[in-house]
Amino acid sequence: MTTHWQSRNIPAIRHEAAYGDRIVRCFVERPGSLHALLENAVAAHGDSDAVVCGDTRWSYRQLDAEVARIAAGLAAQGVRAGERVVLFMSNRPEFVAVLFAVQRLGAIAVPIGEREQKPGLAYMLQQCGACAIVFDAALADRVPDTADVPALQLRVVAAGAAEGALPLDALGHDDAPAAIVGVKEQDTALILYTSGTTGRPKGAMLTHLNVAHSVRHYAVCMGVRTGDRSALAVPASHVTGLIAVIAAMVHVGGAIVMIPAFKAASFLQTMAAERVTHTLMVPAMYTLCLMDPTFDGAKLTRWRLGGYGGAPMPVSAIDTLAERLPGLTLVNAYGATETTSPTTMMPPGLTRGHADTVGVPLPCADVRVMDDEGRELPAGETGELWIAGPMVVPGYWDNPEATAAAFTGGYWHSGDLGSVDAEGFVRLFDRKKDMLNRGGFKIYSVEVENTLMAL
Repeated sequence: MTTHWQSRNIPAIRHEAAYGDRIVRCFVERPGSLHALLENAVAAHGDSDAVVCGDTRWSYRQLDAEVARIAAGLAAQGVRAGERVVLFMSNRPEFVAVLFAVQRLGAIAVPIGEREQKPGLAYMLQQCGACAIVFDAALADRVPDTADVPALQLRVVAAGAAEGALPLDALGHDDAPAAIVGVKEQDTALILYTSGTTGRPKGAMLTHLNVAHSVRHYAVCMGVRTGDRSALAVPASHVTGLIAVIAAMVHVGGAIVMIPAFKAASFLQTMAAERVTHTLMVPAMYTLCLMDPTFDGAKLTRWRLGGYGGAPMPVSAIDTLAERLPGLTLVNAYGATETTSPTTMMPPGLTRGHADTVGVPLPCADVRVMDDEGRELPAGETGELWIAGPMVVPGYWDNPEATAAAFTGGYWHSGDLGSVDAEGFVRLFDRKKDMLNRGGFKIYSVEVENTLMAL
C-alpha cells in the first residue's frame, strides 16, 4: 500500500483468498452485501434524506418501504434468488428502489443505459438470461418482443403505461412481504455490460465483495461521510453513478440527489437548493458549469468534494475552480467497470501538483505495469496496466473465453497504457489499441489532448 494514504487512518487490512485462485488485500470490517448497505442506513439514518428528485423526497425508511413493496411484487411474479432482472431506466427514484428490491430477493440486477437500442438490448437480455425487465414507458419501443427473448417472463413499466407490462406502482400492495434472502460475499450482485473496443458486449460480474470495497475506498480515501449529499448527474446505470454515488451514499447514510438530465444552469440551481456537498463527474461537466453565467451567483458553499475521471482535467479549469470555489477539493479517480469503479485516486490536496496523473493506487488495489510478454516494467516505463484487488470482478457472465483472455492470476488486463512513477503516481497515456507508432516514435492520444488544451 502506498504511503500516501497513511494520513487517512486506513482501517485494518489483511490478505484473503477470493474467487478460488486470488489472494487480495481486504478491509477486515466491511458490509456483507449490497442490500446490507441499505439495512445499515435504515437502522442508523432512518429519517434522513435518501433519495431526492424534483418533488420526490424519500427518507431511508420510505425508501426501504418502497424496496419491500417492489420486492414483494417481484417475488409474487416469480422472481427468485440468482435470477437476472434488467433495469432499463433513466435517472429516477424508482431506479434506486428497484435496484435494492432485486438485492433483497438475492437476485442479480442488470442496469442497462437508456441510450441502448433494441438490437443491443435484445442481445444483453438473451446473454444474461434475464427473467424480468423494469423499464421507463418512454423506452417501451426498444424493449424486444417476446419471440426475440423467450426467457423474459416479466415486464414492468416504471412510469406511465406500456402494452403487456405491469405498472411498477401496482406491484406488491396485496402480496405477502418478501423475506430478505441471504447471499455470500462472492456472489454476483450486478452485471454491467462493457463493450471494450471490439466484439459483443461482455457482462462484468460485480460481486458483493467488489461493491463493499469500492464504497469503503470512497469513504476512507475520498472522504465521503454521513450528511453528504451527492448529485447523481451521470447515468445511474453506469458504474460511476451506481457505485460512486448510489452505493457510496447509502453506505454513509448520505442523500442521492438525482439529476434527470444534465444542463449546467438547472444543475447549479439544484446544487444550491439541495445543499449538495459531493459530485463525481467528467471534466467537461465542470467546465460547462464554469461557463454558465449563473455560476458565480449560485450558492455553492456546501460543495466540498468534486471527483472526476474519464478524461484529463485542464489545469486552467483546476485553477479557476480553486479561485471561484476555494472550499471545493478536486479529486481525480481512475477505474473501470471491471474494477467496480475506483482503482486509483488522488489524495486530497495533491491534485494541482500532480494534474498529469490519476493519483495513486487505493489501499486494497494493486497496479502493475506490464510489457507485451507479461513482464513487469520498472518505475516510469510505459506498458499496459494490470489491476488486482478485492474490487476487481471475477470475470464475465457466461463467457469463459473472454474471462480467460482478460485475466491472469487475478489481474485484469485493463487495455490502458500507462506508467507508475517512483512515488506511486499513475499516469495514463492511451488505450493499447489506439497508440500510434510513427517512425519508431509512440504517439499517445493524451499527449495530443494535452497539447490542444494548452493552446
